[in-house]
Amino acid sequence: MTINPEVNDINASYEYGWSNPEKYAVKAPKGLRRDVVEMISKAKDEPQWMLDFRLKALDIFNSKPMPEWGADLSGLNLDEIYYYIKPEGFNTRSWDDVPEDVKNTFERLGIPEAERAALAGVGAQYESEMVYHNLKEEWEKLGVVFLSIEDGLKEYPDLFREHFATIVPPEDNKFAAINSAVWSGGSFVYVPKGVKVDIPLQTYFRINAESSGQFERTLIIIDEGAQAHYIEGCTAPSYSSDSFHSGVIEIVVKEGARFRYSTIQNWSHNVYNLVTQRAAVYGNGVMEWVDGNLGSKVTMKYPACYLLEEGARGEVLSIAMAGRGQHQDAGAKIVHFAPHTSGSIVSKSISKDSGRSSYRGLVKIYEGAKYAKTNVECDALLLDEEARTDTYPYIEIEEKTARVGHEATVSKINDDQIMYLQSRGLSKDQAAGLIVRGFIEPIAKELPLEYAVELNRLIELEMEGSVG
Repeated sequence: MTINPEVNDINASYEYGWSNPEKYAVKAPKGLRRDVVEMISKAKDEPQWMLDFRLKALDIFNSKPMPEWGADLSGLNLDEIYYYIKPEGFNTRSWDDVPEDVKNTFERLGIPEAERAALAGVGAQYESEMVYHNLKEEWEKLGVVFLSIEDGLKEYPDLFREHFATIVPPEDNKFAAINSAVWSGGSFVYVPKGVKVDIPLQTYFRINAESSGQFERTLIIIDEGAQAHYIEGCTAPSYSSDSFHSGVIEIVVKEGARFRYSTIQNWSHNVYNLVTQRAAVYGNGVMEWVDGNLGSKVTMKYPACYLLEEGARGEVLSIAMAGRGQHQDAGAKIVHFAPHTSGSIVSKSISKDSGRSSYRGLVKIYEGAKYAKTNVECDALLLDEEARTDTYPYIEIEEKTARVGHEATVSKINDDQIMYLQSRGLSKDQAAGLIVRGFIEPIAKELPLEYAVELNRLIELEMEGSVG
């Protein structure tokens, strides 16, 4: 395993910036064209309807302009991206069959130790394909499905086609369209009625090649009265050129079901991270997003809950940290379609060294969604005079009986607090780190212990040298 020498200063503290020599079975040419889309579909031996879907999505992508709101995307050159890279030896259920260099990558990242210790199942994606997917036997016996998205299409074609692209269609936005055209990798999850998976499933995404794109598509269906928790992690090497990640996550939470999707995304600072995540929640179902964004050059990501039937609930807990050269444009969407639905958004952001964080959120209550309610809390912490934060709340209410609350605060680290903690023996950096950990505590406490520890550790790495 080699350490890539082309590391920008802003990546100096990024501990996952190493890369492997490239060993690939297939590598498409740069650029997004019809022949590249056809190559992907052929490599996956897909049915004709999926190829037709991809080509239609390509047309939609070409017809849509780049968004002019949100983060600055002028530096993203879509013609310089590799849209499909197939690694050698992919999609196995035996860890022993994963190629050694890829296996070493995930061992170094803590996979599959985490599986052996605390997880119901683990998936690992390397470049454009899942290299490993495994579910513990006890859950297989209960009918739980945890496969790569490609195997989901092949093994459960009717269930797959019933739900695929119904939550996030390619017409939704330009980046949903690009994902629909070139999607590759991701998970297919089905939890049967009444089954409660009480330990998490996890998938880890790793970009390795320079100027590469990763376009996973994840489809999760939680049947009536079922429960589960899915955790996603992400890293990439540090390069002087940009990489592109544009995933789509579609989740169906049926009547009385409960599901949590937790993300700790820690991309290197040369990655554009433009993601569409959305859940459809039915009667008395509960959807929870726990969303952590630390890395990337640019992130635009707004986990959404569409509350479709009476009693549905959606919650989003979000943390974003922006350092030098970063813009974290994150937030949430909660849309009420039915009576007695409820939502909650708690957003925390930290900015330092001219980094910029933005909260961008939508709360929409349609007419007829009687007594719907949502509360929004946005808190921003600035660590120095160069940092920037913005809040862009959109609230659209068409129902007179609805209740919506919104509050926002912006603060900086208090000098008196720093001095007090220093008087108790802490250094200035340690004092600032303690204050920041307290600031993010509402999000960290919702993660399993080992992931909360990892989040705090990553925050500490980002905090080094931030004060004084």
